[in-house]
Amino acid sequence: MPRTPLLTDLTARARTTAHTRARTSPCPCGATTTLTDRPDGTVVRHEDTVAKAHAPHTDPTHLTARLTTADHLPGILLPPLDPTPLRLHDRLVTCWPYGTPVDPEDPDAAPWEAAATLLAHLHRTPPPTPLPPMRGPLKAVRAITRLRAAGPHPAAAPVLRAWTSLPAWARAESPQPDTTTLCHGDLHLGQLVRHPATDGPWLLIDVDDLGVGVPGWDLARPAAWYACGLLPPDEWTRFLTAYRAAGGPAVPATGDPWPALDVPARALTVQTAALSIVKAVTAGRPLDEVEQAVVDACDRMGSVPPELTPGFAK
Repeated sequence: MPRTPLLTDLTARARTTAHTRARTSPCPCGATTTLTDRPDGTVVRHEDTVAKAHAPHTDPTHLTARLTTADHLPGILLPPLDPTPLRLHDRLVTCWPYGTPVDPEDPDAAPWEAAATLLAHLHRTPPPTPLPPMRGPLKAVRAITRLRAAGPHPAAAPVLRAWTSLPAWARAESPQPDTTTLCHGDLHLGQLVRHPATDGPWLLIDVDDLGVGVPGWDLARPAAWYACGLLPPDEWTRFLTAYRAAGGPAVPATGDPWPALDVPARALTVQTAALSIVKAVTAGRPLDEVEQAVVDACDRMGSVPPELTPGFAK
């Protein structure tokens, strides 16, 4: 596949930044790797530097506020090399130090405790600068929009029913109930790296969805996986216990966490199911076992009237 002008120039930016940090002249030497090349974000790495072209139409004021927050919280979030984004091919671009990601081939080494502890510290930290709302619900809306655009599919109906059972704030149709708590907005294990590589402390990355909102959203993906039977109970317990031990405010310190997690977990289940169907349609294949499990969970959710579910709010 031919390289786009954006990818070519983003690679050049990563090389220049890497060699500036190393105090050497820019040159094409050293391996450059494309980590992600999608319409909503392109990421390349050269040596110890990562350059990211953010999604088109990213708000520069919001992104700058998010970068400033990461710059002020170096023990929680990976700080950018420069808290001011630049423009490249009409895309906002940021540069970051490289960190070692979670190894997807070694699930037993998944840093659940580290992820939970970082989230708890993030949720307990006052935002160092005014921030927009956390973008988690908007990502769920985008998933539903893609599902509807993908065309008819037999698994879509239960997902859309489950979507309509969610309260308005979880569908980004009204403000979130919490407007002060600092949240990541898209927490999963791919959002952690060790920095300095390869044995530094774990830090959270990707500030595109960072903002103020409902902290339970950051716990919702592992909670949803656990509820769907996709995350072993001991791993969920490790995560929840570590979050509580670090004083995380999203759930009570003891007792049942689900009244606080129910709506976010249902929303993430719907989002995951919608994207699973889109991927299957795009690839022209049936749903796999995991994808069918989240669709089945949506089917169960949609059968319960929303006013009878825990955490229901208009």
